[in-house]
Amino acid sequence: MSTRTSHLPPHGQTKFITDGGLETTLIFHDGIDLPHFASFDLLKTDEGCAHITAYYERYLELAKKAQAGFILESPTWRANRDWAEKIGYDEAELAELNRKAIDLMADLRDRYHSETTPCLISGNIGPRGDGYVPSLCMTVNQARAYHVPQIVTFAKAGVDMVSVVTINYPNEAVGIALACRDVDMPCVISFTVETDGHLPSGEPLRDAIAMVDDMTAGYPAYYMINCAHPDHFRDKLEDDGAWKNRICGIRANASRQSHAELDASEHLDDGNPDELGRLYRDLADLLPNLSVLGGCCGTDHRHVNAMAEHALAHLRTA
Repeated sequence: MSTRTSHLPPHGQTKFITDGGLETTLIFHDGIDLPHFASFDLLKTDEGCAHITAYYERYLELAKKAQAGFILESPTWRANRDWAEKIGYDEAELAELNRKAIDLMADLRDRYHSETTPCLISGNIGPRGDGYVPSLCMTVNQARAYHVPQIVTFAKAGVDMVSVVTINYPNEAVGIALACRDVDMPCVISFTVETDGHLPSGEPLRDAIAMVDDMTAGYPAYYMINCAHPDHFRDKLEDDGAWKNRICGIRANASRQSHAELDASEHLDDGNPDELGRLYRDLADLLPNLSVLGGCCGTDHRHVNAMAEHALAHLRTA
């Protein structure tokens, strides 16, 4: 454990919550058109920044009520070069919006951070390609070079860590971890899985984690699972093995639908918030170092509130 990661989960007694499905909330609940699912596009206007701020404030109030820490994941999942070009941003404009996102998170941190609700800022990175499909597969060195501009921007802006979410093949995760190591920035790797509990590229979750740890000398601070319902991966966590100790965060979908079904759906499946919260309580029994609770597609403040109500107390006494 380095001094850069000593304040991050799972070290210490603090348990954290984070937000839910940012993009699905903005689109389906707030009626906002997000080009290419890119929430960072809202940062170009004061009105858009106000929407983003209001979104996080609701979750920060939940953390305050629960006396839990909060991880501010920046709204930058799509803020890399390929997606920005599709929307019409050049590299300078993209870098400025990434900086603006972190500034916004810093303002929220300064307002809400307290002894009982410590706040961490995470520069959020998404895959180069589609989050559901392992397209545009890169080598490790290609991924390292591709993602480094966004990582450097985050590092200069003063984030506590970089989190890459919805990663669907191991090479991209390895490249991002190495790029973070190059600039001494703690990183978190979050894999997504299909309904069979394997990555979309076919690897079992335990093998993907082992590969990244092996190729980076265990550099990631911890791992997460996101953009899948607990029913899709819970049975894999019943296996024995120290690899489960590396999973410290869950950001599950509200829906039991597959990625392909979600991609084709025109309506939001928000599942059952209370049931999802109870499933998180079950996951806490399977993951010894579970420290971060949040949501992904289809989830909102109701789901995260249920996670806090059902799972936080159990985590604190485990």
